[in-house]
Amino acid sequence: MQKLINGFHQFRTTVFPRERQLFRSLAHHQQPEVLFITCADSRVVPHMITQSRPGDLFVCRTVGNQIPQEREMDDAVSSAIEYAVEALGVKHIVVCGHSDCGAMKALLRPERVAKLPATAAWLRHASAAKSLVMHQHQDANENAVLRLLEEENVLVQVENLKTHASVASRLRNGDLQLHAWFYEIASGEILTYNLDEECFSPLAMAKTQLGGAA
Repeated sequence: MQKLINGFHQFRTTVFPRERQLFRSLAHHQQPEVLFITCADSRVVPHMITQSRPGDLFVCRTVGNQIPQEREMDDAVSSAIEYAVEALGVKHIVVCGHSDCGAMKALLRPERVAKLPATAAWLRHASAAKSLVMHQHQDANENAVLRLLEEENVLVQVENLKTHASVASRLRNGDLQLHAWFYEIASGEILTYNLDEECFSPLAMAKTQLGGAA
């Protein structure tokens, strides 16, 4: 805890004075353009990897960056999506997975969460990704299967996102875009799903849009 307290003192005495005008402008209003949905993993820091400023991102974090379909009625995730899309009017939604994902490891080896019933139940939202990967890549080794599952899970969660009424409505109107990203922890690389090649490729090289306005 002392590290956090020391960090706060540094923020309050050094960072805040330097950014005083920014924080004053944000004191009573926010208008982020992006809803960033990612894993709760401590190694994934959205503002750091995108070099975003306060007020730029509306962030929703879940174990395994999973997004229940709207009919599942997970109030916490659904309300974050609804508020970002309807109240804040974000123009982009990024679903960002990552390498070495503990949730995906647990999905492959359920015994790892045998004593974590809430986590085991939560992983059902990635079951479609697991089924698809296991069916299509029966001969792949465990490391390869994990990486394939981590990537496929992002795409499945994007599809789950589309079941939310607020998202579907904005997509039909053409004023919302969806993006599937994958963060490689060891290299600092961000990959995004390339629609033309149907695979993940470096962010700078790919068309990232998965729905919405052209």
